[in-house]
Amino acid sequence: MKNLSILCAVALTLSAVSCKNFNKPAEAEPVADSVAVRGSIVYFNIDKVMDGYDLANDLRSVVETKVNGIQAEIDRRGNKLQKDVNEFQNKIDKGLLTRTVAEAQSQKLQQQQADYQQYALRKQNEMAEEQQVMLNQIMDAINSYLQTYNEEKGYDFILTTSGSILSAPVVAANPSLDITEEILAGLNAEYVKTKAAK
Repeated sequence: MKNLSILCAVALTLSAVSCKNFNKPAEAEPVADSVAVRGSIVYFNIDKVMDGYDLANDLRSVVETKVNGIQAEIDRRGNKLQKDVNEFQNKIDKGLLTRTVAEAQSQKLQQQQADYQQYALRKQNEMAEEQQVMLNQIMDAINSYLQTYNEEKGYDFILTTSGSILSAPVVAANPSLDITEEILAGLNAEYVKTKAAK
């Protein structure tokens, strides 16, 4: 489910997270070299977060089940229509139908094909909507977590990157500014709490 356009949307959405401390001078806090200090510009890898975030995996599983069910029904109806068309063509080839009956059945099959195409298009739109809602839920959860997270950390910017240089605003950076694992651990811990509360 790694769709480049989806990742671009997530990257653009998340790259502007929390700039509220930008004009404030950085507070010097003694921290280890591997940890970014207050006022730093940090980044995380959205691909790793999307792959390791339990909420994203749970939602993806639910949506994939729905999408597979919808696709199976589209395929079933398409196969039935193809079978009807093949049977009709076989009868025509063998001369088993009068011209009047053949024309009536042909019109009926054309209507069935038009109905099937409308159904398939409607269901494809439904699948796309399910996937977009899932993505919105994941992005909202990540964005909400990052807002709370940055209130505590006080970074000037939190940027996002991905595995593709073409879709990521961060091409190269100091690995000590990478907060991916911290973000992922926090998101999963928050998700576990939310699930336990239900």
